[in-house]
Amino acid sequence: MSVTASYISPWRDSDIVALGELADGFFERELTEHRQRWEQQHYVDRDVWIKAGALGLLCCSIPEEYGGGGGTFAHDLAVVEAQARALDTGFGNSVHSGIVAHYILAYGTEDQRRRWLPGMATGHTIAAVAMTEPGAGSDLKNIKTTAVRDGDHYVINGAKTFISNGSQADLVVVVAKTDPTGGAKGISLLVVETTDCPGFTRGRILDKVGQHGADTSELSFQNVRVPVANLLGGVEGRGFGQLMTQLAQERLLIGVTAVTTMEAAVSETVQYTKSRNAFGQSIFDFQNTKFTLAECHTVTSAARVFIDSCIERHLRGHLDATTAAMAKWWLTEQQCQVIDRCVQLFGGYGYMREYPIARMYADARVQKIYGGSNEVMKDLVAPSL
Repeated sequence: MSVTASYISPWRDSDIVALGELADGFFERELTEHRQRWEQQHYVDRDVWIKAGALGLLCCSIPEEYGGGGGTFAHDLAVVEAQARALDTGFGNSVHSGIVAHYILAYGTEDQRRRWLPGMATGHTIAAVAMTEPGAGSDLKNIKTTAVRDGDHYVINGAKTFISNGSQADLVVVVAKTDPTGGAKGISLLVVETTDCPGFTRGRILDKVGQHGADTSELSFQNVRVPVANLLGGVEGRGFGQLMTQLAQERLLIGVTAVTTMEAAVSETVQYTKSRNAFGQSIFDFQNTKFTLAECHTVTSAARVFIDSCIERHLRGHLDATTAAMAKWWLTEQQCQVIDRCVQLFGGYGYMREYPIARMYADARVQKIYGGSNEVMKDLVAPSL
């Protein structure tokens, strides 16, 4: 919870607040209490997804006719914030509900929506998106994975890495080139249903610096045959535009997580420094501590107002790619800086993973990398100047 208790985000109403409180309780029971197991096995058990679906915490903004909650994207964000307050980075719902579900909703045919979205909303179908490759990260135009038309199927060949939900995904939206010579216009999105899928193999779950409970995997496609009906939207060559349009929402999700985690870090540090004594007084009472926390609190409060402005614009359909890029790079930079300063106030305990601040520190670093590196974000902002 933010230490600024008097401020209420303008996009919240009573329904969104209630959903956030429901999600808080769920994440405490299902994620926080089992964190050690999730971190040891590097993924969250499948039954957590099904329980989340039963409570209506998945695909909150997908219309009811497709099995979703029928809310707005603000409802999805209430769940994302609750997960960040729980300091959990293992449960891959942001990718599942916030990204993949919206690819299918925005670009899928009516048949595709009815085939895939209901299972995602119940948690029986776990979804992933496969963009990054060993040789192509933020530069999506340079992907090497191909999808060659062969009668009523596409034949996919390629390798993907750093794929969230990869080891468990039943449905993978694969970014591939249907026209290898077409540049960005040759990119398409194909949906691979992984059950009984010859040629599809999952590599290792990757061992990361932080986010130990998150399922981040390597995927391989060797002559994987996918029905033409699984081409998202039914038209080749639209994948790059689809990705660019949806990436603004992905960057908003990253920014929301950054701000909520900053708020948690400041609150945690205020409590700790007031409870621990040194040299005859609480650590909080030292001028350096008070000044540091005042600065962190100010930055966090400014970050909250910025992200709330972005959320309101997005809910009205007005969040542009430039503003989303600004939010992504600046908020994740502030997240890492604020948490680093909070760690320092914990002293040696700040480096122990049994303390939440240490996990926040390790988990935050990748926020500046995925979703488009912060250097690329600045490059996207510069042309608007």
